[in-house]
Amino acid sequence: MLINGIPGDQVPLSDRGLQYGDGLFETLAVINGQPGLWQRHMARLSRGEQVLGFPPSDKQLLKQEALSLCACHERAVLKIILTRGSGGRGYRPPLSTDPRRILTLHPWPEYPHEWFAKGIRLGICHTRVSLNRQLAGLKHLNRLEQVLARSEWQDPAIAESLMLDDRERVISGTQSNLFMIQGETILTPDLSQAGISGVVRELVIEQAEQLALPVQITDLVLDDFQQADALFVTNSLMGICPVAILDQRRFNIEKIPQRLHQTVAEILRSAL
Repeated sequence: MLINGIPGDQVPLSDRGLQYGDGLFETLAVINGQPGLWQRHMARLSRGEQVLGFPPSDKQLLKQEALSLCACHERAVLKIILTRGSGGRGYRPPLSTDPRRILTLHPWPEYPHEWFAKGIRLGICHTRVSLNRQLAGLKHLNRLEQVLARSEWQDPAIAESLMLDDRERVISGTQSNLFMIQGETILTPDLSQAGISGVVRELVIEQAEQLALPVQITDLVLDDFQQADALFVTNSLMGICPVAILDQRRFNIEKIPQRLHQTVAEILRSAL
């Protein structure tokens, strides 16, 4: 673990990330010592800094620290946490901000091969995602909704579950973005009011458009999935993961465009 570039495992109790969740984070796949999709993660981090009123972090310094931590690791997970730093009691941020950088390295999760070969089973969470246009899309430290949602199931047969907002619109999984295939069209939920705009979600949309596959970013409700041919979820570690079952409804994973799947997988393997 590196804290402001120095090895350590403690932060002050006055840190606003601890006190109020006042900060941002990114989770990156490490491949052959390289943090994957670095520029995309840094672009989202920069958007978050701007919204929260943080001074822009030194991305070159962050890269140097990340590379030093990731060196010699063939596969791992890098987590970058950026807090506003220390401050006194009360919600009002200090006028002078000195953000704190926390970088940690974790073992690579060994996802079952069957998830990608046969598809996963999705559940549906009771915990709702709050609407907040100002914070929508950002990976901020306030993740209690996801914590509560993930605590709803213990069944290992359910790999992930969907989260809805109070208007019954499907937003995402607890740790993933969602895509639906309907005919030749790829649909994904509108995240302008809630949810995290994942970097692999962004990559899938870009590559689909380059492959001339029609993409719609729109509101989706559970009834829409009755007309779906296929579903898949994405995140920075899984890449594209097909869905076989959602609430007793089965989907054909072969309907996921293979050229899209291959293109995204190649980019992720190259750690670009």
